[in-house]
Amino acid sequence: MSSLKEIDFRTVDDLVDFIRGRGYVLDFSDRTYSQFFAAELDADIDHPMYATHGGSKGKRLRRFLELADDATAARTLRALWELRSDYVGEGKDPVAGAERKYQALLARLGAAGEVPPSEPAGPAFDYEKVAALKAEVLELTAMAPQKRGYAFERFLVRLFDLFGMKPREPFRNRGEQIDGSFLLHGVTYLFEAKWQNEPTDAKDLRDFEGKLNEKAAWARGLFISHSGFSESSLETFGRGKRTICMTGLDLYEMLERSIPLNDVIDRKVRRAAEDGRPHTAVRDLF
Repeated sequence: MSSLKEIDFRTVDDLVDFIRGRGYVLDFSDRTYSQFFAAELDADIDHPMYATHGGSKGKRLRRFLELADDATAARTLRALWELRSDYVGEGKDPVAGAERKYQALLARLGAAGEVPPSEPAGPAFDYEKVAALKAEVLELTAMAPQKRGYAFERFLVRLFDLFGMKPREPFRNRGEQIDGSFLLHGVTYLFEAKWQNEPTDAKDLRDFEGKLNEKAAWARGLFISHSGFSESSLETFGRGKRTICMTGLDLYEMLERSIPLNDVIDRKVRRAAEDGRPHTAVRDLF
């Protein structure tokens, strides 16, 4: 059982029901609520054991937090806070003192010493492995295009793995190809990678965004084009999307300057949230 008290559950309600009212959790539908718990917590929130207080999303969340250990309860709150932060964005938070209340909940759960730091330490920067990846990119340039495309995907999986992002290699859903996925700060990213002679056009970006829109609402996308994106394709693609973009030059700058990949993605996501543009070059971010 978690360390949360009655007053804490009222605080949780305040933090998650401000969009749709009492009994709701953020803007989840029944389907996306189930998907969230399955993907982020490997839990079946629709199980009858979580409905003993009632069947609303808010009451099932409360029962889940009651039954969870402190570490799981804290992980749940962090995942919800991440989504909540995306919803609120840079505007004024509708709940007074929301950040302070959220941190107080984590502090209570941390009193038992079972909760990891709010941001787990990433793997140590391995300069030798980074140097090996830099050499591998140069080797890719000599490959035939089709063979190079698959090798580029495998290279990226190793890159994500180096920075502790738990990559998953290419998979298919109902006939559509997804180049892979990875995790960063508890958020699932789908990614697509292209290495071709011409810059990626707006159609490829729109197609990927379409695949992303069919997935869970909290998933994000990373589109990596070694040859980059023309300015016109980015403008045609539009602003305010769930996809952020990287180029081969971004990868070169990152590896050459020994910038951790997680830092690159963090800054790209923040800049996209601020100006709506899907791509800002690494050299302009660091």
